[in-house]
Amino acid sequence: MPRKTGLGKGLSALIPDTPVEWQSEREANAPLVQVGVVEAPVNAIQPNPHQPRTAMDETALRELADSIREHGLIQPLIVTQSEGGYQLIAGERRWRAAQLAGLATVPVVVKEAAPEQMLEMALVENLQRADLNPLEEAAAFRQLMDEFGLTQEQVARRVGKSRAAVGNAVRLLKLPEPAKARLADGTISEGHARALMSLDNETAILKALTTVTRRALSVRQTEEMVRRILAGPKVKAKKVALSAETRSIEDRFRRVLGTKVNLFRSRRGGKVVIHFYSEEEFDAIYRRIVGRD
Repeated sequence: MPRKTGLGKGLSALIPDTPVEWQSEREANAPLVQVGVVEAPVNAIQPNPHQPRTAMDETALRELADSIREHGLIQPLIVTQSEGGYQLIAGERRWRAAQLAGLATVPVVVKEAAPEQMLEMALVENLQRADLNPLEEAAAFRQLMDEFGLTQEQVARRVGKSRAAVGNAVRLLKLPEPAKARLADGTISEGHARALMSLDNETAILKALTTVTRRALSVRQTEEMVRRILAGPKVKAKKVALSAETRSIEDRFRRVLGTKVNLFRSRRGGKVVIHFYSEEEFDAIYRRIVGRD
């Protein structure tokens, strides 16, 4: 039986004390072998081409650089050997901060990893640090499925999430571009976006998005607004002019029963609606109809 990967079990599982072999669920890939912790020149490291994060907070990056300048890089980067140096697997934010801090070398854990493994490890690290926005996370899930043939269930197991969570995340990629932009910059949350996706119509989504942002609606308010949109406008019943005969019959019912009575007629029959406003009134109407005084 293949040994389980450390993905989804904490970043420490990716840097064990003893060498670890890794095997794909899809097929036996090249094993992921830990070579050890070494010092590597900062300028000999290239970024991970499969890095799921597309944007970094410059202020937070400078703050991390200040910390590294003061205390050094405590947690090593994870890299794989490449032609002429190394390629990052995980730790791009720390690597960029180390560059800003002016470090010449950084500690790295050298591993042999296939492209699929590089994407998975970078994705898991970012997920555990909550560094990805919902769209970056969704794009990484989609990449694992499209490029490496994984199912939603397999992706979910790899990154420690439920299959439903992966499926909901991937659906966000179908949002219109303006909605994606508002999700990426934090104007709306993933909950807002999922509610808007229920409309399944770009024009309706963008119109609702405008209302959400203009009124600063909560997720619950957005869900309620979407329910009203899907239900459609309320159709007011047309008032039908009553004939003189019908009005006369209603009046006689009212006089006898002492309450409001409506008579509705159609080609196939009709109905009589007797109104009452208390249990006592209902009891009196009942006795009048059945003849019990």
